[in-house]
Formats: sequence, C-alpha cells, structure tokens
Amino acid sequence: MTATEQRKEAAGRVRAAEDAVERLRAGLAGVGVKLPSLRIDPVSCASNEPTPLVDLGRCTIETALRLSAQLEAKAAHDS
Repeated sequence: MTATEQRKEAAGRVRAAEDAVERLRAGLAGVGVKLPSLRIDPVSCASNEPTPLVDLGRCTIETALRLSAQLEAKAAHDS
C-alpha cells in the first residue's frame, strides 16, 4: 500500500469516528442527555495508522443518572 493510500485509509477511519461521535451525540440529545466531553480521543489519532477511539468523557452525577434512566427504560421496553 502506498503512503497516499495509507493516508486516505487513516483519514477514512478518523471520519468514521467523527460520524460515530456525531451520531451518538444526536442520539443522546434525542433522549435529553448531553455528554459535554464527548469527542474523539486525540491520542488515538496521533500515529501514522490511527485507531480512533471515542472518548465519552466526564459528566455530572445528574447526567450519569439521566443516561442510566434512559438505558433502563429502553431495556424495560425491549423485554
């Protein structure tokens, strides 16, 4: 694989991670939850062959409880 192909592949992985973050942000917003630190982990993108990780970050206890309540409601609905 050429260097150009490797850069394109790496950029594709980063774009996929960005899309995943935006999709997760929108989904959480749809149920009233905002994770203020939600982002792509910059360290995971720092190498020549990045393997982007989604950093869910830190949140308040209230946000954690809202997220838990939404997950519990979804699980109850699905069972």
